Amino acid sequence: MSSTQPPSSSPSSKKQTLFITSLVVLWYSSNIGVLLLNKYLLSNYGFKFPIFLTMCHMSACAFLSYISIVFMKLVPLQPIKSRPQLLKIATLSVVFCCSVVGGNISLRYLPVSFNQAVGATTPFFTALFAYLMTFKREAWVTYAALVPVVAGVVIASGGEPGFHWFGFIMCISATAARAFKSVLQGILLSSEGEKLNSMNLLLYMSPIAVLVLVPAALVMEPNVLEVTLSLGRQHRYMWLLLLVNSTMAYSANLSNFLVTKHTSALTLQVLGNAKGAVAVVISILLFRNPVTVVGIAGYTMTVLGVVAYGEAKRRFR
Repeated sequence: MSSTQPPSSSPSSKKQTLFITSLVVLWYSSNIGVLLLNKYLLSNYGFKFPIFLTMCHMSACAFLSYISIVFMKLVPLQPIKSRPQLLKIATLSVVFCCSVVGGNISLRYLPVSFNQAVGATTPFFTALFAYLMTFKREAWVTYAALVPVVAGVVIASGGEPGFHWFGFIMCISATAARAFKSVLQGILLSSEGEKLNSMNLLLYMSPIAVLVLVPAALVMEPNVLEVTLSLGRQHRYMWLLLLVNSTMAYSANLSNFLVTKHTSALTLQVLGNAKGAVAVVISILLFRNPVTVVGIAGYTMTVLGVVAYGEAKRRFR
């Protein structure tokens, strides 16, 4: 009696693997691409307007979100059901603006490698705000895993040749704001009727962000239009760089949503940690910023702490 063994992998599973791999590549290239282009525009290109740059990103996100959801129907449209829900989304949008603007400002003063090291401390601030705002406690092992996260950044700061206090304050503020927005979102949009997926939330937050950022840019960056037009005349690729940069900002959000949807939480965490390390290596190769053994050791400690934190949180949930 003979039996036919099934193939080790079906065509559908191969297609699924290829699809997920393509999503991860898009996610990595979009995230790292927008980060490196931000650094290039703000530090190397003479375009010193982080608020206006953030406004360009939010404008692209508003337009492309509308096209993706309303016309292409990538995800179902979730309508806003009440004025209180709109006010909650507006609050999240302002916090989101502060986070993105702070991160872009920090790139004017800090190398991408150190920016990523500081950004890796997001779990520390998330745990802190979750405790302060919701009194949510984790197991002591989970909190213990955050010690190397913070210690690593302290060590990396001491070993960073391009350390800049204002840039560091902006970067740590942006990281804290990102964590604050995450916790606040869980509180404000906690009821089933008000929950929005990340793409619909971006659809509603982006136009509000633009309304906040336009007056902010005009007041705090008064010569932005004049300088931008001048740079556009001097450099033929100026407008193309801005367009690509802004499109990548939306692509990073879209690909993050799709990767989250099609992979597990653990896979997403591993991919996220690896993405930061890849961004650091590429930025050092591109911008040639000096690094020290102490700085590398500090960043490595932070990343390992983030990995340990995620594992502890998963095990002791």
